[in-house]
Amino acid sequence: MNKPFLRWLPALLALALFGCSSAPASREPQNLYLLKQEIKAYIDQGYYEQDLAHDAAVAEAWILQRTAQRGQKLALVFDIDETTLSNLPHMRAQDFGYVPDHWDAWVAEARAPVIEPVRRIYQAARARGVAVIFLTGRKESDRPGTEKNLHADGFTDYLAIHFKPVEPAQTTEAFKTAMRKKYTEEGWTIIANIGDQRSDLNGGYAERTFKLPNPFYITK
Repeated sequence: MNKPFLRWLPALLALALFGCSSAPASREPQNLYLLKQEIKAYIDQGYYEQDLAHDAAVAEAWILQRTAQRGQKLALVFDIDETTLSNLPHMRAQDFGYVPDHWDAWVAEARAPVIEPVRRIYQAARARGVAVIFLTGRKESDRPGTEKNLHADGFTDYLAIHFKPVEPAQTTEAFKTAMRKKYTEEGWTIIANIGDQRSDLNGGYAERTFKLPNPFYITK
């Protein structure tokens, strides 16, 4: 092998590697079973609970700081599913699938466990005179089970719960944005908006937003 070729060999190898790295990836996504196992490990090894506790603590610290300033008509907005109440028992029983009739029955049973770090935020807010508003993507027909569940878990002193209307068709994000806008126009200052979905938080009308983890589903 001649020396000129040796001198160019590193460049040729780099070019070959670059060509490999820019090649299109396989179009086959990761196996669904493996993804579900990854999510179960995230839960079972305690990482989901740790992330919830961390993110809720950040939100609580902000609320304690903000309420030290006082102010008139302060409000805090909460989502419900995977924010104040956990549907993990139901989701695991369904293997993370969604069957509308089974979901409706689960909501009616009012057995969703509380997400404890978020309940502490609620308690801290109410102790400082901050009104609590729930905005949920659940249907109005879910009200009896939802209110029973919330009351059983200590969420008894809130200003209002607003359920997503069925008609006219509206995205969750549009519905929640419109409700926050309404309260703002009525003179409320929403100091924090807490949810597990970007559709809970996008759209403005809150001083701060706090995203909790949710690797299970996406709502729009």
